[in-house]
Order: sequence, then C-alpha cells, then structure tokens
Amino acid sequence: MADESDPSSPRQQVVRVPGRRRAQLTPVAGTDTDPEHAPGERPKKPSGPKGPNDDQLMQDVPPHY
Repeated sequence: MADESDPSSPRQQVVRVPGRRRAQLTPVAGTDTDPEHAPGERPKKPSGPKGPNDDQLMQDVPPHY
C-alpha cells in the first residue's frame, strides 16, 4: 500500500466532465477500467452449465425500496 504522504506516488485526479452532474476519477494503474456491465444494465447470461432455477432468476426483477 502506498503512503499517502509520499508525493511521488501516483494519485487519482478528479476530472470535471462538461454536461454532467458528477465528476469522474482518473483510472488507477493496475485496475480494470472496463466493468463487466454498466450501471442499470442487466448482467450478461452466464456461460457455465444451466441450473434448474436459472430461467426464473434471470427474469426476476429486484424490488424497489
């Protein structure tokens, strides 16, 4: 773990994006910047063996609180 007081350690930068309400952070070295699915997007179907409840679970929608 890098020491936060060390000025030579790379840090994330906050970047303002025109036309957006939220700022973005620059990626950290050694991390995956491409998530498996975007927020709000349904996950892709798994490629492994299919179980008895998989069809029902993929159709279910989580409750809204």
